[in-house]
Amino acid sequence: MFRYLLDTNVLSDLLRNPGGRAAHRIAVVGEPTVCTSIVVACELRYGAARSGSPRLSARVAALLQSLEVLPLDQEADRHYADIRLHLQRIGQPIGPNDLLIAAHTLALDLILVTQNVDEFARVPRLALENWLAS
Repeated sequence: MFRYLLDTNVLSDLLRNPGGRAAHRIAVVGEPTVCTSIVVACELRYGAARSGSPRLSARVAALLQSLEVLPLDQEADRHYADIRLHLQRIGQPIGPNDLLIAAHTLALDLILVTQNVDEFARVPRLALENWLAS
């Protein structure tokens, strides 16, 4: 059913530009094919809380309500360990939340939709698409 896991920057763009590139691409691939990670939901809610804007917090809540937010499961832990060890060995670590998002995406065998392609491209076998590129 799901094919794409949307990263924080893609959902942030969707909040800023409801008729923009991300929204258009979701319409093309179909809403039932997209989801996000609980880690992404945490990042979005934190950003809204940090902004101090009740309006933004409400918009984030509405977006997350309209989208399937998937919990981490046990399979993600194996991917996390493999990715972290690999990136440590090559001396190119990524941020801790991005590491969890990558592991979650691999565990579910999905395509990660992100604008942060340079960082995520270091993760072996992680399929990526950038729907915000011009």
